[in-house]
Amino acid sequence: MIFLRLYFEFAKVGLFAVGGGLATIPFLQDMGARTGWFTAVDLTTMIAVSESTPGPMGVNMATYVGFQTGSLAGGSMGGVLGATLATLGLITPSIIIIMIIAGFLQKFRQSKTVDAVFQGLRPASTALIASAGLSVALSVLVSIGGTEEHTFAVHWPALLLAVAVFLCMQSKQLKKLHPIVFIAIAAVVGIVFQL
Repeated sequence: MIFLRLYFEFAKVGLFAVGGGLATIPFLQDMGARTGWFTAVDLTTMIAVSESTPGPMGVNMATYVGFQTGSLAGGSMGGVLGATLATLGLITPSIIIIMIIAGFLQKFRQSKTVDAVFQGLRPASTALIASAGLSVALSVLVSIGGTEEHTFAVHWPALLLAVAVFLCMQSKQLKKLHPIVFIAIAAVVGIVFQL
């Protein structure tokens, strides 16, 4: 039963997360809270790993969650089945929608209604991505809660590293470097100083 649930949970994410991988994060936060398959800290780790591995972020995250959840339910073969079903669940709505649109492409191409719908989806996608980015930044840079109800603590080393990387990327001499160089350097600094 867990395998069907994996498929349908990720199919819902794939259907409603318009705007790419970052737009899936709010849906994944909700899924983690409802199902208990992963925590907010696990989600932050999944985002970091998914961003630094090849492939679409949403697909990488679906595969990871499916494998972890399936492994708990049925061992290593359960992990493979869970990863496959979660990934298929995420991409199935997109495939179906693209096939339908491709069938009516000429009609949709001239439609003012379709153009208006896509114009309306742009701000919604932007808001989902901004919300995801803000929640990830807050989870990494500050701690809210803790033992006392209204505790707020800034994680200064992580904040300083983020500011330093941002400033380096703005430098004329360093701007020529590929972004992966900044990611790699920040990862090394984070590992060495245990940020």
